[in-house]
Amino acid sequence: MLEGIVFALATMALAYVSRASLRAPRSHGFYRFFAWELMLLLIVMNIDGWYDVPVSFDQTISGILMAISLIVIIMGYGILHQLGERDDSRDDGALLLFEKTSVLVTHGIYRYIRHPMYSSLIFLDSGLFFKRMSWLSGSIALFACVFLVITSLVEETENVRYFGAQYREYMKRTKRFVPFLV
Repeated sequence: MLEGIVFALATMALAYVSRASLRAPRSHGFYRFFAWELMLLLIVMNIDGWYDVPVSFDQTISGILMAISLIVIIMGYGILHQLGERDDSRDDGALLLFEKTSVLVTHGIYRYIRHPMYSSLIFLDSGLFFKRMSWLSGSIALFACVFLVITSLVEETENVRYFGAQYREYMKRTKRFVPFLV
């Protein structure tokens, strides 16, 4: 029952943060909301046994993936906040405030990957799956990952529209999620 309450309250918070995106189904935030929801479901499914077997292969992999997730999000958000030059007048209501940048950031982690924050969420999603592996959690994690890929593809279309040829060139020299791989 507590898990249901936590899920409902967290869903309301995510829906509030995503309210503009949810009214714009063609925005990247629309798909991101569903990825967040699926990862929230994995958290709620795993919360009661989070530390049942702290020293096991699965839990070690889970911990490593979640640590990578944390490092990547800190690096991505930090450099975006530092160099992105937020423009509150940017006319796209579906964007979250930190996404309203006027400068294409190509330094730091963005030199290698275009979507460090979604990359971080993919690592988190994978880490949540390894917390308690099952067909159900694997299916949920897979769908969350699919939503994150769709999110990134839609965001790339938005970025090409806003930044133009500069973003197209940036796409040619970077990977989407993992440096030198994907």
